[in-house]
Formats: sequence, C-alpha cells, structure tokens
Amino acid sequence: MSTVGAVAAACDVGGVKDALARAPGGRLTARPSAPTTSVPLGEQSLSLGAGGRDGILYVPSGYVATNPAPLVLMLHGAAGSARGALRPFRELADDAGLVLLAPDSRGATWDAIRGDYGPDIAFIDRALAWVFQRVAVDPARLTIEGFSDGATYAIGVGLTNGDLFQRVIAFSPGFILPVDAHARPHLFISHGTRDQILPIDQCSRRIVPLLERERYDVEYREFDGPHAVPPDIAKDAVAWMGSVSARG
Repeated sequence: MSTVGAVAAACDVGGVKDALARAPGGRLTARPSAPTTSVPLGEQSLSLGAGGRDGILYVPSGYVATNPAPLVLMLHGAAGSARGALRPFRELADDAGLVLLAPDSRGATWDAIRGDYGPDIAFIDRALAWVFQRVAVDPARLTIEGFSDGATYAIGVGLTNGDLFQRVIAFSPGFILPVDAHARPHLFISHGTRDQILPIDQCSRRIVPLLERERYDVEYREFDGPHAVPPDIAKDAVAWMGSVSARG
C-alpha cells in the first residue's frame, strides 16, 4: 500500500481510549532553562542530524534573551522536511515573537506513525535540549504543531507531554497515536472538507469528538479546501495560541 493509502486507512484507528490501551511511549525529558550560550537571530541549521536529515531553528527579529519567548515545535508531513514544516508560521513569527523549531524525521515519516516511538522522539528531545541551552524560552508558552502525519504525531506527543506543551496544533491529522497522558493541553485542529489524502469524515470528524469526550479543550475549524494549511487558518492558530496563553 502507498504511504498515502496507509495513512488514510489509519484514520479508522479507534481513538483516545484505544490508543491508551496500546503500548505508550514518547516521553520527552528536555525542559526550558536559563541559556548557557546564544545563537544569532534568524534561521539556522541545528547541525545535529546525519544523512541530510537535520532541522531548522528560527529566532524572531525581536527576540532578546531577557524576555523568554514562546516556542513552537513544527512537524512536517510524510516525505516532508523541516523547510516545509516552517511554512505555516514562518511569515508570522516576527510579529508574534515566535521561536520556531522544525526537525526532520529520521525516515520518510515519523516513527510512531508506522510503529513505536524511537529515533524520532529521541532526536526531538536532543533538538529541544539544544535550543533550550541557547534560547530563553517561556515554559508556559510551548506549543507542538504539525501537518498531516506531523499533525498525527503532534497530537500523540503533545498529549503524552502535556506537562511540557500547553498547546497542540494539528492541521489535518489522521488518527490518534498511543498516548501516555500527562496534564491536559489545549488543542487547535483544522481540516479541509475536500481533503482527498486524509478524508475529514474518517479523520478529524472522528478525532475531535473522541478528544472532547475525554474532556480535552478543542478549538476545531473546518474549511472549504483540500489537504493544506490555508494562510487564514495559520493566522487563526497563532491568534489562538495567544488566547490560550492569556487564559493560562
């Protein structure tokens, strides 16, 4: 079966309770702390990966180390890359003051999409630790975001690490991965009604009610469009991040 077909079929995975019954994993150990060194403003490679699979850090133009900034961990879709992962928020980051971290998956997609948590979650942990050593990050304003397979992964990792990420943004997710739930992050989920890759009826229209049944706070947006992140949806997600921060 093709990657698209395999992921689309995975929309039939049961939900939060079914995910909880499967083998959990995906815990992250990195935590924000006072930086011990610094990095320049703008975009730079992490230089942590091998085989051309690394990641990108973007530090916004208004960042100052004395004012800890919000950080968004951005996860690409299947066969994607860090460069594409940045796209939804890259042009919004300076105005919103967002630090963006986009790692590459170790393979064509994220480990737990096809099996268990492993090399990808370990690389994300390394990347976060690397950033926390160099950038002052506000521990109350961390968000994990993803598109397509990255959205599926963001929900799983975000719910498993709700004590680290207060917000989860999932653009066109496919299903719910195994969850070892910690705390209760807020979620923003969007999906196109004409999505032919991950059809909305089999995916977000199942995922959102299941999450709400488990008493997660979900902001859900449907739009008339395909498998994509429209600019207005990206802007709404950034505005939502700020509103959740204000609510605490």
